Parts: sequence; structure tokens; C-alpha cells
Amino acid sequence: MPIGPKTAMLAGALATCAVAIGGARTADSNFAETLNERAATAIAKAGGRNVSARFTNRMGWPTRHPTLSGGENLDTNTRDRVAKAVAAVPGIGGINWADGTLLADAGDTTFSPLHCQDDVNALLNARSIRFEESSSNLDLASQPLLDEVAAALRPCLGSIIAITGHTDASGPEPGNLALSRQRAFAVQNALMRRGIPADGLRARGVGSQLPIDGLAPEDPANRRIEFSVVATTPVQPTPVDTPGPR
Repeated sequence: MPIGPKTAMLAGALATCAVAIGGARTADSNFAETLNERAATAIAKAGGRNVSARFTNRMGWPTRHPTLSGGENLDTNTRDRVAKAVAAVPGIGGINWADGTLLADAGDTTFSPLHCQDDVNALLNARSIRFEESSSNLDLASQPLLDEVAAALRPCLGSIIAITGHTDASGPEPGNLALSRQRAFAVQNALMRRGIPADGLRARGVGSQLPIDGLAPEDPANRRIEFSVVATTPVQPTPVDTPGPR
């Protein structure tokens, strides 16, 4: 039976979507594998015999927020040391234990104002927040990344967090400016839905005015979302933000 042009177009679109999601998952997996190797080294140095870190969430997506398991026979001090060693690995977010029954004690944790921005930068260096072509609609494959960005920004509640949208110079600048602004607001709304207060977020679009150093303005790699902490009033970390023995 001949395939009509509409059917062929739909099949092509579905195939493109599958390739995009598959590519995003592969990039995420590579990022998680790197973190897994670093975590294993940190665990060994901290004396975490039989402790392992899992870098996938309940949906099977790679995540930078690992679940630690094993080490049930280790003493509390060792488990505490292991959790904090893993949390100190660059790019790794919040830690929890598979057998966790208690919230960690925040103690006298020192808050570093730029730590949250460093965490977000580490995420976006490996992956990009994606949108549908020529649209401000967020790509479905970027939802897990937005979850992780929101978690990385949570310790900075009380700060002013700027969200800046950029485009390349492949189209008319008025359109680029409008699209970059719409995408920045789309990310702002996505973070608000994930519990980041609106009064701490500032979204703006700059079009193609600020290309990445070394790239031609027309290079598609200039299409990006950037975050910066422009004012800092740190809040006391909560127990769930601070890794511990349980």
C-alpha cells in the first residue's frame, strides 16, 4: 500500500524526535559515567567499603544526584564521611542513602555563595537546555536537566538569579531578540514550577549580541541559556541539602 506524503512527513518527524532524545540520553549517560567514576574514587578514599553510588533516577534517566547504597555495617562517622566526600565531587548535587531513615544534621556547614552557580555551569557544560525549532517550547528531553538545574539552584534561594537567553545571528535581530527573551521566560516558568520562587528570578533575552568567544555569530552553538547569581543573601542549608550518614 503506497505511503502518502503526510504519513511520510509524520514518520520523518518521529524519527528525528527519537534521534534527538536518543542523543540527549547518550550525552547524559556519558556525564553520569564520569561522575560515577569520580564518586567511586571519593568513596574509596573515604573508607566506604562496599558502598556504591547510583546515578540514575526512578525513570532511568541519568542524574547528578546519586543514591548511595551498601555499607550498612559501617559506623555512622564513616558513612557521614563517605556522603560528604561524594557531595564534594564537582558536578555532583544532593546525596541520599537508599536505606536513609534520618535527615542529615546540617551542623555548621559553610555556605559558599557561588557554589550553586558552579553546579549549574557544570551541568550546562555537559548538556544544553533544548527547545523546539524556532520556538520557545522546551524540548521534552530537557525536562530531567531542568529538574537538576532547579535542585542546583535551591541552595541559592534568597539570591537574585539571572536567566539570559542567547541566539545565533542566522535570522533578523528583532526576531532573535524576541525569541531569546521568550526562551528565557520559558526557563523561568519551568523553574517556578519546580519550586524556585519567582521573586528571585530575572529573565532577559539578548538575541545574538553576545556570541561565545571564538565562535562566529552565525554558529548554532551560540543558542544557549546562561545563569548567573547577581546578588547573594544565603539561607541556612536545610538537612536535606546537607549530606550525612542517613
